[in-house]
Amino acid sequence: MTVDVPSPLPPDDADAWYAPDVQAQYEPHPGVVATIRETEAGFDYDVREPVLGADGEVGMEQIRDHFSTAGRRRPLTREGAVERAEHGFEPKYERVLDRLLDASTATRRRVNYHALCELRVLEAVTPLALDDRIEIVDTGDDTVDEAGEGPHLVVHTENFAPATTEFAADTDFVGRIAGERLTRYTVPFCGFGVEVVVYREHLLGSDRFTTKYAVLEPDLLPGDEALIDECKSRIWEANVERVVDDPRTFVGNRARQFLSRRLTARNTRAWVDAATYRMKRALAEYDLAVPPVDSRFAEDRLDDLVYYVLRDYVGEHILTVPIRDPHLEDIEANRVGERVKVVPRTDIVGAGGDGVGTGRDGRVPTNLTFDEETTFVNVVTQLAASDGTELNASTPSAKVNLSPPSVDETIRCAVALPVISEDGPHVSIRKQSADALTPIDLVQNGALSTEVVTLLWLLYEYHGIALFSGPTGVGKTTLMNAHMPFIPYDDRPISIDEGSREVRLPHETGVSLTTRDHENEYKRITMADLMTETNYLNPDVEVIAEINTPASFETFAETLNTGHGVIGTTHAEDVETLVNRVVEQGLPPYLLREIDLVVFPRHVDGERYVGEVVELVSADDYEDVSGRCGVVEKDDTEIHWNTVAWRDTSGEFHLDYAHPQLGDDSRRVGLTTFDRLAARTDRDVEAVEAEFHRKHRYVQYLVREGVEDVETLFDFLADLRTDEAATVERASRQLERAERSERDGRDEQDEWDATVATDGGEG
Repeated sequence: MTVDVPSPLPPDDADAWYAPDVQAQYEPHPGVVATIRETEAGFDYDVREPVLGADGEVGMEQIRDHFSTAGRRRPLTREGAVERAEHGFEPKYERVLDRLLDASTATRRRVNYHALCELRVLEAVTPLALDDRIEIVDTGDDTVDEAGEGPHLVVHTENFAPATTEFAADTDFVGRIAGERLTRYTVPFCGFGVEVVVYREHLLGSDRFTTKYAVLEPDLLPGDEALIDECKSRIWEANVERVVDDPRTFVGNRARQFLSRRLTARNTRAWVDAATYRMKRALAEYDLAVPPVDSRFAEDRLDDLVYYVLRDYVGEHILTVPIRDPHLEDIEANRVGERVKVVPRTDIVGAGGDGVGTGRDGRVPTNLTFDEETTFVNVVTQLAASDGTELNASTPSAKVNLSPPSVDETIRCAVALPVISEDGPHVSIRKQSADALTPIDLVQNGALSTEVVTLLWLLYEYHGIALFSGPTGVGKTTLMNAHMPFIPYDDRPISIDEGSREVRLPHETGVSLTTRDHENEYKRITMADLMTETNYLNPDVEVIAEINTPASFETFAETLNTGHGVIGTTHAEDVETLVNRVVEQGLPPYLLREIDLVVFPRHVDGERYVGEVVELVSADDYEDVSGRCGVVEKDDTEIHWNTVAWRDTSGEFHLDYAHPQLGDDSRRVGLTTFDRLAARTDRDVEAVEAEFHRKHRYVQYLVREGVEDVETLFDFLADLRTDEAATVERASRQLERAERSERDGRDEQDEWDATVATDGGEG
């Protein structure tokens, strides 16, 4: 009797009689098959990977044994896992596998897949990462199945959910499947491009921090760390006959020469290859063999080894890449065994809401850790020595400036030895962007209003006294530096920095002075020394970067009595705290009345902005103000203050001054700044107000035109000071040309659209 057998059908076909529960079956990666079956509880997600076989299992055991001591850098996100799987092994890995395996092509292909998963991707959960139909990965609940196993990972595909997998909920690298890559870029160092990834994990309960920063340095093969250590020792012991002008080139060349010899000598198969090479070359002369290719080791392995030698010798060990990363604001290494923390700029992780998802201060952990105190101490000592400071038991901490080659940013660093740091050394690095911001940038970013910019312009130009006050990291120095172009080009600004250079002066006439710590008193340069030096330099404006120490407060107080303009920053988040700090430093509170404006910036949810601007007024002037004002009493002295400008909870800026030229119905003055400027410049208040409105229109013009370059802004302001009428006329002509060009462009576009419409209608 003959029985008709149905033709083969895919398991997920509705007429497939042999698999009625299969809802979908597909291949997310070559050789990997995913099957979704319907169950009473929902769906099951099964994976079938290439079968190794006996020879393949033997090969995998050899690979596991060989790489048992090697560090393995895994992909951090799902996108990274897919890219790693598609790219396969680097040449240096292929060389090792060629030496370890002697298998057929099919077996080698299957072994390659499993070795790639174990060594370079996400081990057992790699198939889940490669399946682009999976949208959500969940650790599930605490349910245990009939076999007493569980809980299991649960996935949600685009068509079936929830689907239970065979993987336990605590399987390694589960969190990375749910990882989201925020950005990826390359940081240059000594000719190498080191990849950096900022990513966010969405698996709750796995880490307090969800956003993370990772430096993807090259992987090392077994024995590579010993090679690197040996190479560094040989370079250290090498005799140098002349002065080394370029340490990077010197170390790189020496490392490449030594490591290429050692790689050849240590590679056992290289000797066999050398004999085979000579034999093939001899046979090739008689046309009996193909001429050989001279390739003794993978070049990428040599490059990776040289990178680590350079990193440790001419870089700053694990801090090398973060220090050179232009997308970071801060770097913090607090103790041995703890992850280094960084603060990315908001253009990398975004601002507002959950911002970076790691708390209000925006710090994120990295994959970098100092494992040994000796290494950490060496790095701290090296950072200090790069700026001419020697750390020791008598000088256990210092503030230094870093100037790595090819880095344009201003980098200031605070370092300390375990002498004063309980849990070991610590490093705190702050970086100012190489591209200085202007007030136009700040207005466009919503950090302050055009009216506040105009007030600061008047103060900077007429040698007023302005103080930017707030906690660390709120943008005080950025605000102060952004308005430096408002100091007239022919004035002489002198900056006084305590330990680190933070002030940026675009003036040819400017001078920057910095204190210097030293264990020998006669080699030490103090704030008092710089104050004396400054008075000899005939300054118009003195800029004190940070008024925080007793010495800087004393310098600030002395400067207030010189009649020069004074600009500075300090740490106080409101008027009362500012008064308390002044008194605690031994200064009389009444000195604060000399300050024209105090600007209080804020940093909330990744956004930096000016929260309020306050003027300190006399008791008589206080009686005339009626807005947001108050009194601070300290040591039998009353300090009266009045809020000039502020930002409300909706993000709108307000100025305690109304005028028809600002769009108001009538004139109302709720501030005394105009009176102070009038007294300082021997003018009527009405004349100062008229200048305020004229300058405000210039600020609006600059914002409208997007003048964001410091030099361009500085040149425009210089032209205004030289010949205001001619500068305005030139700007008007440029505006007319721009409007005419834009109008002509619109006319041409209209003609083109009309032609297209006509041609289309005729067709």
